[in-house]
Amino acid sequence: MKEKGLRVIISGGGTGGHIFPAISIANAIKKRWNDSEILFVGAKDRMEMERVPAAGYAIVGLPVSGFDRKHLLKNIAVAIKLLKSMYMANKIIAGFKPDVAVGVGGYASGPILRAAASKGIPTLIQEQNSYPGVTNKMLAEKAVKICVAYEGLEKYFPKEKIVLTGNPCRQDLTVSEENKMKGIEFFRLSPEKKTILMIGGSLGAKTLNESIMAAFPKIEQADDVQIIWQCGKYYYDNIKQLQDEGKIPSNVRLHDFISHMNYAYSVADLIISRAGAGSISEFCLLGKPVILVPSPNVAEDHQTKNAQALVEKGAAIMIADADALSLLFDVALDVVRDKERLKSLSNNIAKLAQPDSADRIVDEIAKIVGK
Repeated sequence: MKEKGLRVIISGGGTGGHIFPAISIANAIKKRWNDSEILFVGAKDRMEMERVPAAGYAIVGLPVSGFDRKHLLKNIAVAIKLLKSMYMANKIIAGFKPDVAVGVGGYASGPILRAAASKGIPTLIQEQNSYPGVTNKMLAEKAVKICVAYEGLEKYFPKEKIVLTGNPCRQDLTVSEENKMKGIEFFRLSPEKKTILMIGGSLGAKTLNESIMAAFPKIEQADDVQIIWQCGKYYYDNIKQLQDEGKIPSNVRLHDFISHMNYAYSVADLIISRAGAGSISEFCLLGKPVILVPSPNVAEDHQTKNAQALVEKGAAIMIADADALSLLFDVALDVVRDKERLKSLSNNIAKLAQPDSADRIVDEIAKIVGK
């Protein structure tokens, strides 16, 4: 007799860094047990409400939101939303009857995993960062397993529950000679020059954009270097204006968003990026030298801690957001010309790669439910 599929609730979201791993885990569950029933639970007004249905899964939204540390009175409304979300979470668990509940971080995973645990349903947490968020720290006590992407999380979680699985990221990304040739053509690059790829996320990163603009005179003189600059959709129109006025150096290729990341990663000798957990996992898998400029605008300064975990292993260079304007391109132009430094960064970051993370998380789910 064929083994029956699972009923799984996957909860969390708020940012792409939470949503992408959640969808990857769902896809890996479906691959293993194709008749599985999967229900996502997210926060009502966050991006998971669009991204999850686009990936082909059903989602329910809770009215939950984060605490406002600056305007304490606003937290009365937050508390009411939380109570409402707890009530809804209990009803969802009672109605769907999952075999297991998986939390990937973000506001919605709190009420759902608590409701599941209170009804004796096993829970698993996936922590993407090197420093756990408040929600996951609170949920750890009742969780059966905690899948992590960094070593050293025994400081925050019970050691016996931790499994190092890495972060599920785009497994289809490949750096190859063929993609490099295609990239040289696609981005109109010179094969003789060193290439820096600067990415600030799909919406862009203000500091990174300001840093490259401040460095235009230096970049113009660097005739052995070329730069692919993803400035983000949010900033593109203003920056395109500069290009139309001939103010962007000819060795810079401006894009609002890069859809061919395989090509971009393959041509890059050095990457400049924010320090989101998902991006870092990709750089590790690809073994790419990287300068990380952590975003200061994330909860509990996660990105700085993510970057420091790599710096300690000689696997990345970190420049603080506040120093980027004055330092970033001096450092980048030096490093991209330093063959030994690039090689050492590349070797060290590749050692931290965790391939097939989603499948390894599903292995843990299988153990929990006894399949």
